[in-house]
Amino acid sequence: QVQLVESGGGLVQAGDSLRLSCAASGRTDSSYAMGWFRRAPGKGREFVAGIGWSGGNTNYADSVKGRFTISRDNAKNTLYLQMNTLKPEDTAVYYCAARRVRNYSGTYSVVEDYDYWGQGTQVTVSS
Repeated sequence: QVQLVESGGGLVQAGDSLRLSCAASGRTDSSYAMGWFRRAPGKGREFVAGIGWSGGNTNYADSVKGRFTISRDNAKNTLYLQMNTLKPEDTAVYYCAARRVRNYSGTYSVVEDYDYWGQGTQVTVSS
């Protein structure tokens, strides 16, 4: 089992930046692919970005490509999402997720692929 806790959300203006963090605890001796998802009001949970266990592979939703950067520090058991040039449509609750992997360095982009979820952090972007 691994526990995930997000932080770093808040209220910002369009064009601003935020960095989200996701701290993992528990059984962190295994390898995990990780990802960020978000849920906007009235919508389902959607993929934002994913990263392989080593950090060498990443992928992004088209809506955030070029503006958001996912990264991880395995020594600190922490996942990050750097969000630049934020837009009002980025307003959502952001969740980090983890999936235990073995001999797989790729990423996952589907909700059902992940086993562990954080409680979410709210990001609100005003126009």
